[in-house]
Amino acid sequence: MHKLVIIVLFLMSSVGFSQENDTVLSLEEYLGYVKKYHPIVKQAQLITTESEAKLLKSRGAFDPKLEVDYNRKKFKSTTYYDKLNSTFKIPTWYGVELKANYENNDGTYLNPEYNTPDDGLYSAGVSVSLAKGLLTNERMATLKQSKLYLKYAQAEQKLVINDILYNAITTYFNWLKNYQAKLVYSDYLVNADTRLKNVKSSFFAGDKPAIDTLEANINFKSRKLDYEKAKIGYIKSALELSNYLWLENNIPLELEEGISPDTTTIDKIDVVLNSSVLNSTDELIANHPKLQSLQIKQEILTVDKRLKTNNLLPKIDLQYNFLSSDYENVNSFNTANYKSGLNISFPLFLRKERADLRLAKLKLQDIGFDISATKVSLKNKVNATIQEIDSYNTQYDLLQDIVVDYKAFVKSEERKFSLGEGSLFLVNYREVKLIESQLKAIDVEYQLFISKSNLLRVLNNLE
Repeated sequence: MHKLVIIVLFLMSSVGFSQENDTVLSLEEYLGYVKKYHPIVKQAQLITTESEAKLLKSRGAFDPKLEVDYNRKKFKSTTYYDKLNSTFKIPTWYGVELKANYENNDGTYLNPEYNTPDDGLYSAGVSVSLAKGLLTNERMATLKQSKLYLKYAQAEQKLVINDILYNAITTYFNWLKNYQAKLVYSDYLVNADTRLKNVKSSFFAGDKPAIDTLEANINFKSRKLDYEKAKIGYIKSALELSNYLWLENNIPLELEEGISPDTTTIDKIDVVLNSSVLNSTDELIANHPKLQSLQIKQEILTVDKRLKTNNLLPKIDLQYNFLSSDYENVNSFNTANYKSGLNISFPLFLRKERADLRLAKLKLQDIGFDISATKVSLKNKVNATIQEIDSYNTQYDLLQDIVVDYKAFVKSEERKFSLGEGSLFLVNYREVKLIESQLKAIDVEYQLFISKSNLLRVLNNLE
């Protein structure tokens, strides 16, 4: 029942597997399904979503804050104290914080320093870090790093999607290879069956010896055995391909038995995979997500190094607040009434700070080596794969010629055998060589496809 529902959904889907022939699933259509519906491709999009949430969290360090502190103590009808302190703070990008405050305190045993006018005391001022924390501080560094981590997540998302598309593409090529091998063995199984019938007829007519019927029968059974092996390989590859076929709402698709791969893929692969990028490999290497992610890591570590350098400075925090009991009169805030404070601290040896800075510098050196090595590695991989593609193209052309020659050879032997001049052994021998050359051509075509897709995987250009 479950399989029936999936088949119905498949048939009703708005986009068919092929516009020309509903029984052929082309590479382009297949990749369209993978990119749009595969769960891992969707999961990769969560990488950037998570980083966006972390960026929002780091921006929260600059949110204005409203604080209210109220304390009251009453015992045996005596109000010991009644204290209200409310503050509104606005953190800014640099080490400056704007602050507005309202205090209203009363009580029999209130500490005199907390005494306020009857209507309360208003204050407006600023808190400034004059050394450590002025040009960079923890919250500034966290926000900068969060923005960089968002870019890093985008690069990582590209790498994840690129890998899943590469695996999907190679699975399609394996399906195509096994399908073509099955077709080859199917054709020659028919030939072997026809030849066996013809030899038997000739034997009963007295034109062929009995040994030829035995050889023809052995050849037929061998072809049938080869066909069964090829069929199993094709079935397994088709099931592997089904792992990448999904519909909306995470509904998996089962590949119908009548659907086959596109045997003309070799004529379309450069267009589908956009292999024209071979002319701009240097630019693609420079913009490679792997390199980009390493460079973003380098920027993140640079931000961390600046913070560690800033931590070597002494901590000098200055606060200055204008005081007034009449908030409606702006002129009442003046230098005659104020509250100020100065806080200074400085470790004598700075062992922790110097060690943190040294570690930050070492991490930067390490990522620099990583970037250099990755550039060279990518360039060498690209060059090696391009040469591999050229070699497989040459091999494929040669094997196509060999197949044509062997077909002519087999036809010649069959003609001689039908005229009673040749032998069935030579016909079978030539046919075996023809089958071997056709399978080699299929395998080289598969290797050529893999090399082209591998090049785009190295360049991260499969999206």
